[in-house]
Amino acid sequence: MITDTSQLKVYLAPGSTDMRKSIDGLALLASEVLELNPLSENLFVFCNRGRDKLKILHWQTNGFWLYYRRLEKGRFNWPRSDSPDQAIVITRRQLTWLLDGLSIHQQKAHACVQYSSMV
Repeated sequence: MITDTSQLKVYLAPGSTDMRKSIDGLALLASEVLELNPLSENLFVFCNRGRDKLKILHWQTNGFWLYYRRLEKGRFNWPRSDSPDQAIVITRRQLTWLLDGLSIHQQKAHACVQYSSMV
């Protein structure tokens, strides 16, 4: 279960990832290639070459969650990165868009509004 916290970050691994990798292999990629801490409660998202499979690695309290999504039709709109070893940081909202098959750069989406007080 993914906790709902504003401090949670979502990191997309650039390029494609071998989907035969499981928890240990993906944690190693997060640690050594992306140079991020897989034991943080952040989400690490990996996509295959065909862009029809995603894995999300998530550490929670005392163990890993591994979420896997396979599309029967269509492809994920996986963003391209300029750097093969630098993660793309997105919001939880953008992750939802990605999982729904949309671009993370929605032109028609309403902007997020932050209130400091309600009058």
